[in-house]
Amino acid sequence: MIRLAVSFVCGLVFALGLGISGMTLPSKVIGFLDVFGSWDPSLALVMAGAIGVHLVPSIWTLRRGLPLLDRRLHLPEFDRIDARLLGGAALFGLGWGLGGYCPGPAVVAAGVLAPQAVVFCAAMVGGMALWELVAVRLPRVAVKPPEMVVVVPMP
Repeated sequence: MIRLAVSFVCGLVFALGLGISGMTLPSKVIGFLDVFGSWDPSLALVMAGAIGVHLVPSIWTLRRGLPLLDRRLHLPEFDRIDARLLGGAALFGLGWGLGGYCPGPAVVAAGVLAPQAVVFCAAMVGGMALWELVAVRLPRVAVKPPEMVVVVPMP
């Protein structure tokens, strides 16, 4: 029960932070991605603040070797860059750039029934369902990093 309460409070604080910072507005994200136009760096500041807040408890938990509300640390086991990771990152970036929403802010905005966010969340859930149908057929194959090519100008 305590885990559920802590999860709820953390989610509520996260949602409030997204709303107060304006990150639920697609115009903020599009403004951040428009580096050659009217660039809005506020998203970078929100990210830096979130990383700063997250850093101290993360270091403490890693040094302790045990989280407060679980019996073990759940760290990623797959540590290579592979085609699935690259494809997922590309799709995430495409959706983020086109829709102006990241999943967290989209859920928060859909919670207040912002029409664009509701459509985005429906498409996101559809994409996740489609992935569940396809994922079993895709093997995890590591991608070989590109080799360094050094070009030396001739005198």
